[in-house]
Amino acid sequence: MAAAMEWKFSQVFGERAPSDEVEDVDIISAVEFESRGEYLATGDHGGRVVLFERSDGKDVHSRKELEHMDYPASARPRYVYKTEFQSHEPEFDYLKSLEIEEKINKLRWCTAANNSLFILSTNDRTVKLWKVLEQKVKKVKELDLSPYVSSENALLAEKSFMAGQYETSGHNGHLESINKQHKSTTITSQEGPSTALSTREGSSSRCRRVYAHAHDYNINSISNNSSYITCSDGETFISADDLRINLWNLEISNQCFNIIDMKPSDMEDLVEVITAAEFHPTCCNLLAYSSSRGFIRLVDMRQSALCDQNSRILQDRESHGSRSFFTEIVTSISDIKFAKDGRHMLSRDYMNLKLWDLNMENSPIATYKIHEFLRPKLAELYNNDSIFDKFGCCLSSEGSHFATGSYSNTFRVFSRDGGPEEGIALEATRNPNRITHLQNGPKSTRLLTNIARGHKRRGGQDSLSDTSSGIQCDLTSKLIHLAWHPTENLIACAAANSLYMYHA
Repeated sequence: MAAAMEWKFSQVFGERAPSDEVEDVDIISAVEFESRGEYLATGDHGGRVVLFERSDGKDVHSRKELEHMDYPASARPRYVYKTEFQSHEPEFDYLKSLEIEEKINKLRWCTAANNSLFILSTNDRTVKLWKVLEQKVKKVKELDLSPYVSSENALLAEKSFMAGQYETSGHNGHLESINKQHKSTTITSQEGPSTALSTREGSSSRCRRVYAHAHDYNINSISNNSSYITCSDGETFISADDLRINLWNLEISNQCFNIIDMKPSDMEDLVEVITAAEFHPTCCNLLAYSSSRGFIRLVDMRQSALCDQNSRILQDRESHGSRSFFTEIVTSISDIKFAKDGRHMLSRDYMNLKLWDLNMENSPIATYKIHEFLRPKLAELYNNDSIFDKFGCCLSSEGSHFATGSYSNTFRVFSRDGGPEEGIALEATRNPNRITHLQNGPKSTRLLTNIARGHKRRGGQDSLSDTSSGIQCDLTSKLIHLAWHPTENLIACAAANSLYMYHA
C-alpha cells in the first residue's frame, strides 16, 4: 500500500478577513494550469482573467549557500502575479430578451510554437482567444538631487541620463566645460527635482479572435485538441453547450462545424443534456462527453461528420438500480478529466468521484463517496438548490492521485494505489493546523450509519454536519474549482475570491 501524501499549505492569493464581505463579481469561477505549469490562470464572475507566473523561489538560497549544500535545493512551485485583463462584458440578447453574464465559465491554455501565451476564455455564449505579450514599459520617475542624499550612483545615473543632450554644442570645443557646468548646477540646484527614464518588464493582453453566435444554450466546456507529435493537430478546439458541440479552427472565427447535436425535434422529448466535453489527450480524433443521465460517451470523429454514433458508452450499471426523483439529479456528471495515459478517465457527480477504464464500459474501476452523508438530506438540498452544485475534479500528472471539492471550503485527495478510502480532507486555509487528515477515520461503508440527523440554522442557511469525519458541512461555502499542476504535486483551488495552493 502506497504511503499517503503529506499535504502542506503553499501560498494564497486574495485571502479575505472573516469580517470582509465578498462581492459576487470577485468569486473565482475557473482555474487552469498551462501545459508546462509555468503559468496559472483564474477567471471570475466579473469577466476578469488573472494570470500568475511561476517564480519557484529562485532567490531563496544564495550562491554561497548552494555551494555548501550536498544536495540540490528543492523549492516547491511558487507563483507571482503577472497580469490581468477584462475578458468579457455583460451583454443583452435583444432577440431573445436574455441577459448574458460576463462570468468566465472555462479557461484553456493553447499550445504555441514559440514562447507566446495564448488562452481561450468563455462565458455563456462567446469564446475568445487572447494573446499575452511581453513588453518593456517605459516609466518616468523623479530624481531627488538634494546634496545631502547625492552619491556616486546618483552622479553616474545623472551622467548616463544627460549624455548626448549637448552634442550640438560640441563642435565649438566647449562641450566638456558645458557638461561639467550643467552637472554642477543640476546637483546643487534646489529649484526642483530632475527626471529620469527607466524601463521595466510588463505584460499586455490582446484579443485575437472572437468565436460568437454559435450557441443557443450556455457553454459548459471548451477543450483544445491534442498537440502531440503523433497527431500534429493543436489548431482546433471544441465548445459544448447543453445540446450541441461545435468544432472550431483557432484561425477561423466566422464558421464552425456542429459535430454533436442532441436537440430533439420536439423539446418535450428531451431526456438528457450535455454536461461536459473533453478531447482525448493523445488521439486527436477521439472525444468524450458526459450527460445528465450519468453516461459518458466516447466518439470517433473519423466515422462521420455528425458524431451521432458512439464508439463506447461508459455507464455505472450498479448505481442504476433503485432510482428516484433525486437520484436522477445526483447522478448527473458535472466534470470529466482524461488521464495523461489516455486510458483512464475521472468523472464527478454530486455524490461520488469515479475512476474509469475506457476498456471497461459497465462499471468504474473505483468509486469514492464524497457526499454520502448528505443522502438523507436530498429534499432539503433540492429546496435550496444546493443539489445542483457542479463540483470539478482533477488528476495528478501520473494519474495515480486525484482530487475533488466539497462543502465547507474543503477538498479531498485520493490515491489509486492505496491509502484511506475517504482520502485526505483539507480545508482551504493558510493555517496548516486546520488541515484535517482522515487516515484513521471510518471506512466509507460506515458513512451510512454515521449521519447527522439534525441541522441548525445559521445565517438563514442550512448547516449540515458530517459526524463521521468531524468536518462541519457549511452549504454556503463550497469549493468547486480546482486544478492539479501538470508536473508537480501541487493543487490550486478556489474558495470564493481566494486562490489557495497546497503541495506534497
